[in-house]
Amino acid sequence: MNRPPAVTQLTGSGQLGSITLDWKPVSWATVVDHYAVYVQNAGSFDLVGKTVYPHFVHRGLGFTGVRRMYRIVTVDAAGNRSRPSATVAATNSTSVTVSGVPVATVGTFDGKGSDLALSPNGYASYPTRFPADVDYTFGTSTPATDWSYLLPGPADRWAGSRNHRATFRFQLTAVPEQDLDLALWLIDSHASLAGSAVMTVNGSEVERLTFANGATKGSTIADSTYPGSPLKPSYLERPLPRALFRAGENVLELFKDNGSWIAYDAFGVFARK
Repeated sequence: MNRPPAVTQLTGSGQLGSITLDWKPVSWATVVDHYAVYVQNAGSFDLVGKTVYPHFVHRGLGFTGVRRMYRIVTVDAAGNRSRPSATVAATNSTSVTVSGVPVATVGTFDGKGSDLALSPNGYASYPTRFPADVDYTFGTSTPATDWSYLLPGPADRWAGSRNHRATFRFQLTAVPEQDLDLALWLIDSHASLAGSAVMTVNGSEVERLTFANGATKGSTIADSTYPGSPLKPSYLERPLPRALFRAGENVLELFKDNGSWIAYDAFGVFARK
């Protein structure tokens, strides 16, 4: 048997809920049918996926960091298999929703948006239900009526083809002793125009958040967790410097001035343990 070349330069990096693998592709002299991706479980390596590209994302890994071992096998057009690549270790990230303590949140971090206003498919009512956009106060507002499941953008004609803002208010008894953390989980977003939004805290611009493109299904489907769900969830978690905050009311805003809609799973601020 003529073995195809083995993969080299395999690297792994961890994200929330996933691990990304990259490697150097074998030379064009080899007609590659696919690369087989293996992960170690209980001492043996099990097939986790196949790809024709030198890139693979292992998804659905949960939100507590776990170290995993991977290796790749090249399979050529004749079905011949290479020797396994060198093994690489990678650890998915631990979410602040696991490691932290919730300060103020809206929605449940569960892969579903069904507990939010207008969900699962009432986006067309956004202009009349939220004519001045979302303004939510933690502790008094209600997710099912006061926090829209979608944050539209200027590319959305159904929402007036204009910029939109989500305002989130919460109380602190004192300036926090440590930095806080933002958790912004999406069940889906527009497939090609997810775009970005400017995040401010108490009037100070913190960052422009760029959203991963999704599947354009979350405007009518609220659950990303069932087998075969067409939704493409994504996760943004960021540190928020303690100096941004004050005793009393604090205001965090997302200003969607670029692209199309995003569909929330949940949103919130967490303290560090």
